[in-house]
Amino acid sequence: MECVAQANKRLPQQKTQFGGRLRAGAPIVTYTFIGLNVLVYVLQWVIPGLTNQLVLAPALAAYEPWRLITSAFAHATSSLLHLAMNMYGVYIFGTMLEPRMGRLRFTWLYLLSAFGGSLGILLLSAPLSATLGASGALAGLFLATFVVFRSNKQALRSMGIILALNVALGFFVQSISWQGHLGGAILGILAACCIVLIPRSNPQRARIQILLLTALSVALLTGIYVSTEAVKWPLG
Repeated sequence: MECVAQANKRLPQQKTQFGGRLRAGAPIVTYTFIGLNVLVYVLQWVIPGLTNQLVLAPALAAYEPWRLITSAFAHATSSLLHLAMNMYGVYIFGTMLEPRMGRLRFTWLYLLSAFGGSLGILLLSAPLSATLGASGALAGLFLATFVVFRSNKQALRSMGIILALNVALGFFVQSISWQGHLGGAILGILAACCIVLIPRSNPQRARIQILLLTALSVALLTGIYVSTEAVKWPLG
Protein backbone atom coordinates (compact mmCIF):
# COMPACT_ATOMS: atom_id res chain seq x y z
CA MET A 1 0.00 0.00 0.00
CA GLU A 2 2.84 2.37 0.83
CA CYS A 3 4.41 1.73 -2.57
CA VAL A 4 1.09 2.50 -4.28
CA ALA A 5 0.77 5.77 -2.36
CA GLN A 6 4.31 6.77 -3.33
CA ALA A 7 3.64 5.91 -6.96
CA ASN A 8 0.45 7.99 -6.95
CA LYS A 9 2.38 10.98 -5.62
CA ARG A 10 4.77 10.74 -8.55
CA LEU A 11 1.96 10.75 -11.12
CA PRO A 12 1.48 14.16 -12.77
CA GLN A 13 -1.70 15.83 -11.47
CA GLN A 14 -4.40 16.36 -14.06
CA LYS A 15 -5.22 20.02 -14.63
CA THR A 16 -8.35 21.93 -15.51
CA GLN A 17 -8.50 24.09 -18.63
CA PHE A 18 -6.99 27.03 -16.74
CA GLY A 19 -4.48 25.25 -14.56
CA GLY A 20 -6.39 24.25 -11.44
CA ARG A 21 -6.41 20.77 -9.99
CA LEU A 22 -8.90 18.60 -11.86
CA ARG A 23 -11.48 17.02 -9.56
CA ALA A 24 -14.28 14.66 -10.46
CA GLY A 25 -17.81 15.16 -9.25
CA ALA A 26 -20.04 18.10 -8.48
CA PRO A 27 -18.84 21.74 -8.34
CA ILE A 28 -18.52 21.74 -4.54
CA VAL A 29 -17.48 25.39 -4.16
CA THR A 30 -20.48 26.63 -6.16
CA TYR A 31 -22.84 24.53 -4.05
CA THR A 32 -21.13 25.72 -0.86
CA PHE A 33 -21.61 29.39 -1.75
CA ILE A 34 -25.26 28.74 -2.58
CA GLY A 35 -25.69 26.83 0.69
CA LEU A 36 -24.14 29.68 2.70
CA ASN A 37 -26.47 32.22 1.11
CA VAL A 38 -29.51 30.05 1.84
CA LEU A 39 -28.35 29.42 5.42
CA VAL A 40 -27.88 33.14 6.08
CA TYR A 41 -31.33 33.83 4.61
CA VAL A 42 -32.90 31.31 7.01
CA LEU A 43 -31.00 32.84 9.94
CA GLN A 44 -32.24 36.30 8.93
CA TRP A 45 -35.77 35.02 9.46
CA VAL A 46 -34.96 33.21 12.70
CA ILE A 47 -32.78 35.81 14.47
CA PRO A 48 -34.47 39.18 15.05
CA GLY A 49 -32.40 42.14 13.87
CA LEU A 50 -29.76 40.00 12.16
CA THR A 51 -30.29 41.60 8.74
CA ASN A 52 -29.43 45.02 10.15
CA GLN A 53 -26.12 43.64 11.40
CA LEU A 54 -25.22 42.16 8.00
CA VAL A 55 -26.08 44.91 5.49
CA LEU A 56 -23.38 47.19 4.13
CA ALA A 57 -23.70 50.83 5.15
CA PRO A 58 -20.62 52.68 3.84
CA ALA A 59 -20.48 55.03 6.83
CA LEU A 60 -20.24 52.08 9.24
CA ALA A 61 -17.80 49.89 7.31
CA ALA A 62 -14.70 51.29 9.04
CA TYR A 63 -16.12 50.36 12.45
CA GLU A 64 -17.86 47.11 11.44
CA PRO A 65 -15.76 45.71 8.58
CA TRP A 66 -17.53 42.34 8.57
CA ARG A 67 -20.36 44.05 6.69
CA LEU A 68 -18.13 44.19 3.61
CA ILE A 69 -18.54 40.42 3.16
CA THR A 70 -21.65 39.51 5.18
CA SER A 71 -23.71 41.82 3.00
CA ALA A 72 -22.78 39.64 0.01
CA PHE A 73 -24.37 36.59 1.68
CA ALA A 74 -27.56 38.27 2.95
CA HIS A 75 -30.74 38.98 0.98
CA ALA A 76 -33.92 40.98 1.40
CA THR A 77 -36.35 38.95 3.50
CA SER A 78 -39.23 40.82 1.89
CA SER A 79 -38.58 39.02 -1.40
CA LEU A 80 -37.68 35.37 -1.84
CA LEU A 81 -37.23 36.21 -5.53
CA HIS A 82 -34.13 38.30 -4.64
CA LEU A 83 -32.40 35.21 -3.23
CA ALA A 84 -33.75 32.83 -5.87
CA MET A 85 -32.60 34.90 -8.85
CA ASN A 86 -29.13 35.46 -7.44
CA MET A 87 -28.65 31.79 -6.52
CA TYR A 88 -29.88 30.66 -9.91
CA GLY A 89 -27.25 32.92 -11.49
CA VAL A 90 -24.51 31.64 -9.18
CA TYR A 91 -25.51 28.08 -10.08
CA ILE A 92 -25.49 28.74 -13.84
CA PHE A 93 -22.17 30.58 -13.98
CA GLY A 94 -20.55 28.60 -11.16
CA THR A 95 -21.16 25.27 -12.88
CA MET A 96 -19.62 26.74 -16.04
CA LEU A 97 -16.57 28.30 -14.41
CA GLU A 98 -15.57 26.10 -11.47
CA PRO A 99 -14.81 22.95 -13.52
CA ARG A 100 -12.70 25.04 -15.91
CA MET A 101 -10.81 27.02 -13.25
CA GLY A 102 -10.57 24.62 -10.35
CA ARG A 103 -11.76 25.18 -6.78
CA LEU A 104 -9.05 27.57 -5.56
CA ARG A 105 -9.19 29.93 -8.53
CA PHE A 106 -12.97 29.93 -8.61
CA THR A 107 -13.18 30.69 -4.88
CA TRP A 108 -10.73 33.54 -5.33
CA LEU A 109 -12.75 34.89 -8.26
CA TYR A 110 -16.01 34.76 -6.30
CA LEU A 111 -14.62 36.49 -3.20
CA LEU A 112 -12.81 39.17 -5.20
CA SER A 113 -16.07 39.89 -7.02
CA ALA A 114 -18.00 40.05 -3.74
CA PHE A 115 -15.50 42.47 -2.19
CA GLY A 116 -15.40 44.39 -5.47
CA GLY A 117 -19.15 44.90 -5.17
CA SER A 118 -18.62 46.28 -1.67
CA LEU A 119 -15.92 48.64 -2.95
CA GLY A 120 -18.28 49.90 -5.64
CA ILE A 121 -20.87 50.64 -2.96
CA LEU A 122 -18.31 52.41 -0.75
CA LEU A 123 -17.24 54.63 -3.64
CA LEU A 124 -20.56 55.37 -5.32
CA SER A 125 -23.41 54.92 -2.83
CA ALA A 126 -24.72 57.33 -0.19
CA PRO A 127 -22.86 56.93 3.15
CA LEU A 128 -26.00 55.85 5.03
CA SER A 129 -27.48 53.64 2.32
CA ALA A 130 -28.02 49.98 3.19
CA THR A 131 -27.15 47.33 0.60
CA LEU A 132 -27.22 43.55 0.64
CA GLY A 133 -27.24 40.65 -1.79
CA ALA A 134 -24.93 38.45 -3.86
CA SER A 135 -25.37 40.63 -6.96
CA GLY A 136 -21.78 41.94 -6.89
CA ALA A 137 -20.34 38.43 -6.79
CA LEU A 138 -22.79 37.33 -9.48
CA ALA A 139 -21.81 40.26 -11.73
CA GLY A 140 -18.18 39.19 -11.35
CA LEU A 141 -18.98 35.61 -12.36
CA PHE A 142 -20.97 36.93 -15.30
CA LEU A 143 -18.11 39.04 -16.65
CA ALA A 144 -15.62 36.24 -15.96
CA THR A 145 -17.75 34.01 -18.19
CA PHE A 146 -17.37 36.63 -20.94
CA VAL A 147 -13.60 36.26 -20.66
CA VAL A 148 -13.72 32.46 -20.69
CA PHE A 149 -16.06 32.26 -23.70
CA ARG A 150 -14.68 35.31 -25.53
CA SER A 151 -14.21 33.34 -28.76
CA ASN A 152 -17.76 31.93 -28.76
CA LYS A 153 -19.78 34.58 -30.61
CA GLN A 154 -23.16 32.96 -30.05
CA ALA A 155 -22.60 32.69 -26.28
CA LEU A 156 -21.32 36.28 -26.15
CA ARG A 157 -24.35 37.58 -28.03
CA SER A 158 -26.77 35.90 -25.61
CA MET A 159 -24.82 37.05 -22.57
CA GLY A 160 -24.57 40.58 -23.96
CA ILE A 161 -28.34 40.86 -24.12
CA ILE A 162 -28.66 39.66 -20.51
CA LEU A 163 -25.95 42.08 -19.41
CA ALA A 164 -27.60 45.05 -21.14
CA LEU A 165 -30.95 44.26 -19.50
CA ASN A 166 -29.35 43.96 -16.07
CA VAL A 167 -27.43 47.23 -16.46
CA ALA A 168 -30.58 49.04 -17.57
CA LEU A 169 -32.54 47.51 -14.70
CA GLY A 170 -29.92 48.70 -12.21
CA PHE A 171 -30.45 52.32 -13.27
CA PHE A 172 -34.24 52.28 -13.38
CA VAL A 173 -35.13 50.06 -10.42
CA GLN A 174 -34.19 51.80 -7.19
CA SER A 175 -33.78 48.68 -5.06
CA ILE A 176 -31.07 47.25 -7.32
CA SER A 177 -27.51 48.37 -6.51
CA TRP A 178 -25.88 49.24 -9.81
CA GLN A 179 -22.88 50.37 -7.76
CA GLY A 180 -22.37 46.87 -6.40
CA HIS A 181 -22.91 45.36 -9.84
CA LEU A 182 -20.30 47.66 -11.34
CA GLY A 183 -17.70 47.00 -8.66
CA GLY A 184 -18.24 43.24 -8.80
CA ALA A 185 -18.13 43.20 -12.59
CA ILE A 186 -14.83 45.12 -12.74
CA LEU A 187 -13.13 42.87 -10.17
CA GLY A 188 -14.60 39.78 -11.80
CA ILE A 189 -13.23 40.60 -15.22
CA LEU A 190 -9.82 41.56 -13.79
CA ALA A 191 -9.62 38.33 -11.77
CA ALA A 192 -10.70 36.30 -14.78
CA CYS A 193 -7.97 37.89 -16.90
CA CYS A 194 -5.39 36.94 -14.24
CA ILE A 195 -6.55 33.32 -14.51
CA VAL A 196 -7.57 32.86 -18.13
CA LEU A 197 -5.15 34.92 -20.22
CA ILE A 198 -1.91 33.25 -19.07
CA PRO A 199 -0.97 30.86 -21.90
CA ARG A 200 -1.22 27.14 -21.18
CA SER A 201 2.24 26.74 -22.73
CA ASN A 202 3.84 28.90 -20.04
CA PRO A 203 5.54 26.54 -17.53
CA GLN A 204 5.08 29.18 -14.80
CA ARG A 205 1.36 29.63 -15.49
CA ALA A 206 0.15 28.62 -12.01
CA ARG A 207 2.73 30.80 -10.27
CA ILE A 208 1.90 33.82 -12.43
CA GLN A 209 -1.82 33.35 -11.82
CA ILE A 210 -1.34 33.25 -8.05
CA LEU A 211 0.97 36.27 -8.07
CA LEU A 212 -1.46 38.31 -10.18
CA LEU A 213 -4.44 37.34 -8.03
CA THR A 214 -2.48 38.19 -4.88
CA ALA A 215 -1.53 41.60 -6.29
CA LEU A 216 -5.15 42.24 -7.27
CA SER A 217 -6.30 41.23 -3.77
CA VAL A 218 -3.82 43.61 -2.13
CA ALA A 219 -4.89 46.47 -4.41
CA LEU A 220 -8.55 45.75 -3.67
CA LEU A 221 -8.07 45.62 0.11
CA THR A 222 -6.06 48.85 -0.04
CA GLY A 223 -8.86 50.51 -1.99
CA ILE A 224 -11.42 49.26 0.52
CA TYR A 225 -9.39 50.55 3.47
CA VAL A 226 -8.92 54.00 1.95
CA SER A 227 -12.61 54.16 1.00
CA THR A 228 -13.89 53.12 4.43
CA GLU A 229 -11.73 55.78 6.07
CA ALA A 230 -12.98 58.42 3.62
CA VAL A 231 -16.69 57.75 4.21
CA LYS A 232 -16.79 56.71 7.85
CA TRP A 233 -19.33 58.47 10.03
CA PRO A 234 -17.78 60.43 12.91
CA LEU A 235 -18.75 58.84 16.24
CA GLY A 236 -18.81 60.58 19.59
